[in-house]
Amino acid sequence: MTAPATFSVAVLGAAGTIAPAIVRDLAESEEVSSLLLLDLDASRAASVASEHGGGKARAQAADARDTGALADVLDGVDVLINSASYRINLDAMRACVAAGCHYLDLGGLYWMTHRQLELDEEFRRAGLLALLGIGSSPGKTNVMAARAVRELGGAVDSIDVAAAGRDPRATGAFSPPYAVRTLIDELTLAPVVLRDGGPVEIEALSDGGTLDYGPPIGRVETIYTLHSELATFGESFGCHEASFRLSLAPPLSSRLRELVSATPAEVEQATCEATSPSAETVSVHLVIARGGGRTVKVRAVSRPHFGLGGSVVSTAAPAAAAVRLLARGQLSATGATAPERCLAPELLFAELEGRGCSFEVLDGD
Repeated sequence: MTAPATFSVAVLGAAGTIAPAIVRDLAESEEVSSLLLLDLDASRAASVASEHGGGKARAQAADARDTGALADVLDGVDVLINSASYRINLDAMRACVAAGCHYLDLGGLYWMTHRQLELDEEFRRAGLLALLGIGSSPGKTNVMAARAVRELGGAVDSIDVAAAGRDPRATGAFSPPYAVRTLIDELTLAPVVLRDGGPVEIEALSDGGTLDYGPPIGRVETIYTLHSELATFGESFGCHEASFRLSLAPPLSSRLRELVSATPAEVEQATCEATSPSAETVSVHLVIARGGGRTVKVRAVSRPHFGLGGSVVSTAAPAAAAVRLLARGQLSATGATAPERCLAPELLFAELEGRGCSFEVLDGD
């Protein structure tokens, strides 16, 4: 059996909330030979390299908005994982094409995903993959949807995605699960749902009703939010209806709602004062697909791993898994594409099950 290739991997936004878990995961992956941690704050990236890099990582300052400079930094790198703000996704993609390296990110918040898909031909010509949204949601949920649709025999009318996270040892401190600005965008930008086969904007913070996520979260309130899955599900699956709902812990939701009307300076201050999610957090994702008179539910529970909370690992692990699958030749697609179009559910699920995530496929509501 041919041994997998070993990749040099760069992680952009290395000082953020999710990157340390990505770095830790890749440092323990035999398919990764070296890690280059990039961030505007090189000293914080260096701390991540020291704490989580397992002797494979080094840090360097980088600004993705300078595409040429980032391309120079990426010379010799096999794949870039962009865990920075979705606002710089296009800049990072263009730098990857120039440098000749694959590109992965954690999502584009719907509108950015559409713009990223326009770079498909550039990546195809270069023989490179741009995997758009390979975190927990989007990412894992896209592939869960593919698994549910296959269970239905390909005849699908609707797909509903839902995410929730809880910390059993919450202290009341402001501990956002990912970037504060992205969370605020999700709460303020009009959500897009698919209705009658087309995208429809609905009011921000629209009530999504009560949903049973199963243990350990149970029945909780949800809201509709803007999410990248809705940018590709219609074309990928031919469904006429689709939505994304989110449930945040009440104290976190209350604080974020306060920040919706805050000034940029106040948001920046809140970001600086935020604490990291605890190592006890648990994340649950649901995909509910309906078609042919049947309902199939795919449920994923992510628990703490690597000494890090399940909500963080849930987002980090799919990106690291995709790197390993690329190195093994089990992910061979090129172009700019969504996870459901190129990742086999069995392959991704097997990788994630080794990172504290469990899956179940259920018939009925």
